[in-house]
Amino acid sequence: MGGRSLARVAGTICFAGRVRRRSEPPPPSLPGQVVPSRWLQETASKAELKPCNQSRFSGSLKVGGAVDFFPTNANLRGTMSDGDKNPASTPTPVTDVQGDGRWMSLHHRFIADSKDKEPEVVFIGDSLVQLLHQFEIWRELFSPLHALNFGMGGDATQHVLWRLQNGELQHIRPKVTGWKLMKQPSNPIVVLWVGTNNHGHTAEQVAAGIESIVCVINQQQPQARVVVLGLLPRGKNPNPLREKNRRVNELLESKVPLLPNASFLNIDPGFVHSDGTISHHDMYDYLHLTRNGYARLCPGLHRLLLCLLGECHAQAP
Repeated sequence: MGGRSLARVAGTICFAGRVRRRSEPPPPSLPGQVVPSRWLQETASKAELKPCNQSRFSGSLKVGGAVDFFPTNANLRGTMSDGDKNPASTPTPVTDVQGDGRWMSLHHRFIADSKDKEPEVVFIGDSLVQLLHQFEIWRELFSPLHALNFGMGGDATQHVLWRLQNGELQHIRPKVTGWKLMKQPSNPIVVLWVGTNNHGHTAEQVAAGIESIVCVINQQQPQARVVVLGLLPRGKNPNPLREKNRRVNELLESKVPLLPNASFLNIDPGFVHSDGTISHHDMYDYLHLTRNGYARLCPGLHRLLLCLLGECHAQAP
């Protein structure tokens, strides 16, 4: 990000600076505030990054910086104790229950798609990522960023881990920008959105699975920046799964900024009404987004991506 400012991204931002095996989480934050923390002060001074101001972006963002440690195999297993194995952090292909091989065919197509392209942004995740590709807002906002969509319906964290460990990021190369001898590689951004399909896993296991994916991305694409999107509320009325997703977000908000080149974005624009319900106008089945739901959610993410790509320009509010 160099010396560019994230001036157009409002919300809560905490820059995690150089971390040396810290177990202490970043300080708590409130939406709409810049956190005046040690992490922000140290990193802003070293990297010449300026805290962002409030703007039209709605959400909560925590941004990680350079980190002096790399996760060990124990870290990749998440928060499980020795001898235990977190199923959400164990790379696993989807079982071909229907017998048509579609999941594996999509996986191979994604690998092929990545070979001859220079994407600036790669979206990876479940059906919420996959279905985004079907709407006009994808073509309006993300296609101009040379974005690839590696979303698969029904995927959980363990499935995304398997896909990444089996080649989906292997051929991703930074897009080259500029002219002739002035050409510079543009580090890609990986947008990760997965976890709501981790049925039977605890919030702690799901959060650890997402952390494991970030670590794999760091290994395979060390120059890439990772944006982890928070899980959305689900179900028309309050329910245990909605509460679990909220807890996952709470864990990710404190842990993701401590990982290399990673940031967490709570992307929910406020789908839950004051009476605790979610409208079918935003989620047609109270899980998957409608055109209106994506229209509420995507512009803020788009502005963030532009800022990370160095195309964030100050505009009148």
